[in-house]
Amino acid sequence: MAEHDFRRTALNPSHTLIECRTLGAGLFQVTGQGGGVRSGDELICTVKGSKDLPMRLTVDKIRYLINPPGQWTASARGPDLRGQSVLGWSITCDECGREQPFEFLAADRDDLNARTAKAVTRISELGWQPRGDNHLCPACAKSAAAPKTN
Repeated sequence: MAEHDFRRTALNPSHTLIECRTLGAGLFQVTGQGGGVRSGDELICTVKGSKDLPMRLTVDKIRYLINPPGQWTASARGPDLRGQSVLGWSITCDECGREQPFEFLAADRDDLNARTAKAVTRISELGWQPRGDNHLCPACAKSAAAPKTN
């Protein structure tokens, strides 16, 4: 089982995601170019409407096309995105003042507390560290965790 990265940030013209269409709850039809994808492999792509929010899909079936060469179409399973929205928030480091916009998925019915919890989970994935009600960027968190020498 291999992992193939088709996110927009991984710009590789020989390894391209052409289309990712939702067929139903957690079911997707994916068309791509290159990568040597097989059944059981995992595809990482960008959530529709997002700039960099990753989504993992597991390939069920794949069919390689004769024309154009190297192109394939696959059915895949992944998260059910019905009733979910991509939200964009921003966070500021309380140590150095660095600001970083970020995106996360939240259910349309989520209240502010639930959305905040999902945002905290996402910024943790990005390397930010909570410190009480404050947050430290990855660089400041690393320097804060480093042992002090006299």
